[in-house]
Amino acid sequence: MKTFARRAIPTAIHASLGLAMVGMTLPAIAAQTITVGHTTADTSHYSAGVDAFKERLEELSGGEFTVQEHSAGALGGERAMIEGLQIGTIDTVITSTGPLGNFVPETYVLDLPFLFADYDQARCVLDSEIGQDLLDMMGEHDLVGLAWTENGFRHMTNSRREVKQPDDASGLKIRTMENKMHMAAFEELGVHPTPMAFPEVFTALQQGTVDGQENPISVILTSNLWEVQDYLTLTGHVYSPAIMLASPILWEGLSEEEQGWFLEAAHAGAEATREMVSRLETEGVEELKEKGMTVVDDIDKSQFQQAVEPSYSVYTDEYGSEWLDRIRASECSSQ
Repeated sequence: MKTFARRAIPTAIHASLGLAMVGMTLPAIAAQTITVGHTTADTSHYSAGVDAFKERLEELSGGEFTVQEHSAGALGGERAMIEGLQIGTIDTVITSTGPLGNFVPETYVLDLPFLFADYDQARCVLDSEIGQDLLDMMGEHDLVGLAWTENGFRHMTNSRREVKQPDDASGLKIRTMENKMHMAAFEELGVHPTPMAFPEVFTALQQGTVDGQENPISVILTSNLWEVQDYLTLTGHVYSPAIMLASPILWEGLSEEEQGWFLEAAHAGAEATREMVSRLETEGVEELKEKGMTVVDDIDKSQFQQAVEPSYSVYTDEYGSEWLDRIRASECSSQ
């Protein structure tokens, strides 16, 4: 075995180092900056969640962690940001479930049309053991699920005509998320679904590349989509959860106590997001009317539900019905 002699520090240098250390006050350890990426505006419900996450994490950690928000797709589209989490170039992301199924197929169940009757049922399921089990699934795909947060019920807008019944939507070119459940449902309506990253949507609508899009009221309002869309139909066709994810590279470098701080802060962010979504769901429609949108709110949802029902087979044929059965059998469904 090789041995290496310790190299002695010359006496004079050793002395000078000691004198230098006597009067030196060690600087405080610099706070670690945590990046949070999302694709909506800095006035959005996501941003409200980031503010609450930041406040709680910085409070719990005593300033050990600081949070830096990157809104409006500054770090890329949702799929690109999820990939960034997996390789550790981004710390945390708030994303819709739109592209999530490409990474964690079990979550596709949440994107089935007309699965949830209202916000109470949807939130109940996501806050239950079912929601936690889905969060735990993230760990099998190089992701860490911190908390379920929210977008809200999705509604259809377009620039061509009022949509009062399923046939009215036929032939429209509608931007959707990159989600095969959503695309299959719209195909049943005769719509031409056109997936694209959200940061590209406003320009695509403005230039007429697509006729319309579908999003919750919170997104339609805070992203100024009313400037390039004339008609809003309150279809409520899909409940759109969102999720706060962390990079496993970040997570594995945290102590158990620090992980607890992140989880608590993420839940504070989710609560703030839901509060804003609830407020905008009631106030936002009136504001969109004031901004000039024609709002169709007297549709027969059962017609739309019946029209898109065949799209369920796209999910069950590939993934089975276990998660769907659990949701339908949960106590939340009987509330």
